[in-house]
Amino acid sequence: MSYIIETNCGKIQGALLENGTIAYKGIRYATANRFEYPVEVTKFDGVYDATNYGACAYQPRSFIDEEHSKEKAFYYNEFRRGGKYTYSEDCLFLNIFTPEVKGENLPVLLYIHGGGYTGGCGHEKHFDGPIWATKGVVAVTINYRLGPLGFAVIEELKNTVGHTGNYGLYDQLTAINWVKHNISAFGGNPQNITIMGQSAGAMSVQHLSLCPLAKGAFQKAVMCSGGGVSSLMQPAKQNKQYAYWNMIMEKCGAKNVEEFKKVPVETLFRVWKENKKYSLGGGCAPSIDGKFILDASHKLVKQGKQHNIPYLIGTTSHDVVPPILYSMAVDWCKKNKNSYAWFFERNLPGDNHGAWHSSDLWYWFGTLKNCWRPFTKKDYDLSNEMSDRLVNFAKNGNPNIENGVLWEKGSVITFGDNETKIKKPNRLKLWKTMFTNKAPGE
Repeated sequence: MSYIIETNCGKIQGALLENGTIAYKGIRYATANRFEYPVEVTKFDGVYDATNYGACAYQPRSFIDEEHSKEKAFYYNEFRRGGKYTYSEDCLFLNIFTPEVKGENLPVLLYIHGGGYTGGCGHEKHFDGPIWATKGVVAVTINYRLGPLGFAVIEELKNTVGHTGNYGLYDQLTAINWVKHNISAFGGNPQNITIMGQSAGAMSVQHLSLCPLAKGAFQKAVMCSGGGVSSLMQPAKQNKQYAYWNMIMEKCGAKNVEEFKKVPVETLFRVWKENKKYSLGGGCAPSIDGKFILDASHKLVKQGKQHNIPYLIGTTSHDVVPPILYSMAVDWCKKNKNSYAWFFERNLPGDNHGAWHSSDLWYWFGTLKNCWRPFTKKDYDLSNEMSDRLVNFAKNGNPNIENGVLWEKGSVITFGDNETKIKKPNRLKLWKTMFTNKAPGE
């Protein structure tokens, strides 16, 4: 059977998945030269083949034998082993999953992956075939530029182009806009888009939710293990970064930005890795550019600059810094009355790492069958509940479900080994967890 649809860009060919949804993989949403901002794609020639995933953004793992490396081995085994990944500077692709029977004006849930702004892609095993499309929501996952290609801050470009940096964030916004312009062909409602992210993806969602350029681009937002209100992990001031990136440019053998654009990508990543900053993303992270990011996030939240939309935000019990991330989430809810907080404490079967950073994604996406872990009926039931609540939030901004515990705005719901309940975690226990447990992969 042919799964060809007509979009504003032209015809796109998809394929049917085992779970009864249609996948349109590797759709090019934008083009971008190195250290330049993305240009949205508006036309395809012929029928666009969307039956295979597109290339991932270059990242440190692009240049190593990941299967035999000890670097981040936990996450490789968990999310990537057995998958196929290619890497390129030409990486601005997204993936769309729809019900087999095409709907009309369905809500859209667009996911932005994490990875410290230096790793990841939109089709790792936990993202491969989200259950959302079986529950009446059009699912989207995206790639965006990472590391020095996504977040370099170059003074020469600031002086000539007018602004610099945050290329990865502009990629994300361009992907959202491409979806807004084309999603109706997939059965989605361009006026009912929810964005969701985890870790650096959640921080990206927060930046988008504070960005005037993104006003009206989406109607709801979900932040997992990142984002919230805190003076920690704030975007850097660009004038504090110029000297660092000038040094990286010089060590790459480039005398100016035009030469820097032509440096072999492996050289660029090697030099950056040898001179990484001790900061978020190793120096590759969002920065205050005066256009996309206007100021430190906590200052903007205090000024009430966040979009006035519903939010879903939470963290896990064995996260990277559990008490801090939990407090950030709760404080966000205090500042945004139309918000719901969650806490995930399910101890995943298969090892003793508990509810580690990113573990909740298996449940939100409903992709447990892609995992090596010996999941039980409890896990599948919990995943079904969590994904039901998520898709209901995407549909109408309310994460409550039939016969489920009532989740009121501002309250904290706990998903765990026992029954779901409205319960705040023990903060003292969270601090003990932070100092007695090492996060997987570190």
